[in-house]
Amino acid sequence: MNIRQAYEEKRVTAQEAVSTVKSGDWVDYGWCTCAPSALDRALAARYEDLWDVKVRGAVLMDRPAILSVPNTPEHFVWNSWHMGGLERKLIDEGIAYYIPLRYSELPRYYRENVEPIHAAMIQVAPMDEEGYFSYGLNASHLKALCDRAERVIVEVNPRFPRCRGREDARIHISQVDAVVEGENAPVREMKGAPISPVDQAVADLIVAQIPNGACLQLGIGGMPNAVGSLIANSDLKDLGVHTEMYVDAFVDIARAGKINGSKKALDRGLQVYAFGAGTQKLYDYLDDNPDCLATSVEYTNDARTIAQLDNFISINNAVDVDLFGQVNAESSGVRHISGSGGQQDFVLGAYLSRGGKSFICCSSTMRDKEGKLHSRIRPTLREGSVVTDTRCNVQYLVTEFGIVNLKGASVWERAQRIISIAHPDFREELIREAEKLKIWRRTSRLPSV
Repeated sequence: MNIRQAYEEKRVTAQEAVSTVKSGDWVDYGWCTCAPSALDRALAARYEDLWDVKVRGAVLMDRPAILSVPNTPEHFVWNSWHMGGLERKLIDEGIAYYIPLRYSELPRYYRENVEPIHAAMIQVAPMDEEGYFSYGLNASHLKALCDRAERVIVEVNPRFPRCRGREDARIHISQVDAVVEGENAPVREMKGAPISPVDQAVADLIVAQIPNGACLQLGIGGMPNAVGSLIANSDLKDLGVHTEMYVDAFVDIARAGKINGSKKALDRGLQVYAFGAGTQKLYDYLDDNPDCLATSVEYTNDARTIAQLDNFISINNAVDVDLFGQVNAESSGVRHISGSGGQQDFVLGAYLSRGGKSFICCSSTMRDKEGKLHSRIRPTLREGSVVTDTRCNVQYLVTEFGIVNLKGASVWERAQRIISIAHPDFREELIREAEKLKIWRRTSRLPSV
């Protein structure tokens, strides 16, 4: 049977494709930009016949139709590997739950740990002449998911970028059970937060620490965007990319001629990533780009892989930090905000890299809904907050007031260094709290106190 004949024989409507889902089944949606649209709506239309269908995915960019049906909790529940603003609202509604994750381990979770999966439903780029569909922006963990699922249903979207990668970045028609031709909707966009003066100040401190030939990992948000903008306009050269998430900032740096990957010990000349999300600028750049390589997160985020890349620079965000150096990047007390994702992978991997540096960034303060100013540097983390990075793993901590290295520092040295980059309005209070915690010496001094 030729591939075109196989395609036609497997082509069905979205309604036909979801007809095999039963009450109590586990169904997996594609990650982020490759979550299905037509299949989602078809599954939602069956809600009166379905009870307790458990759906798994991550980083929702719009509200799934299955989570808008009447009496949603009786019919569908969302289980997320990583939470964003939409998922936080769904948690409040009682229809979404977080799955603790170390991102590099996700493919293994699918192979060994998760419940039986009835169906994987993912958006893909159209089939090529060899019979392969590209996972596009989300190689990530999809091979492991599709290998495990009882049924693999692809929703074809001609607007989806065909991203170049290894075998784990595509799936053959022979491995697909049903093909649904979608509605050619534009790829969902994730626009980064605008760059604030605080972001710019943090970026200035970090970029000064980056050498020529460094290999970069950036997350999403105002601070990584600011770092990317500064790098694009800097004198840095011969940079490489090895990241879990490909963001718009990398496009700007590459177009400025700063990226060539010539110093990378692995994948020389290639920008390597597990998934991408951003604006159409990013999608156009990644489409069939021979300089970019999509591959499994099991490879991109493995600390043993990262360790082989000299001068690895990892830049990640935090919600708050305590005086012991514990970093919370995923909750505000018990209220879930984000997720651990791959932050720990890169914090560990960057420190193992020869010349590598791991930066955890946050603004020194935040304002609550009433406008009151609070310090993000706290004596101890708020009760219920999650420790994303343990105190022994954090290397550089950065706020707009400075940058400190916590490696090798005793508890009193840590407290002194961390308070030195807190907002000046909170330093005296933090010193008093440090004294109560018995992590402050009377001989300690702060430059601005």
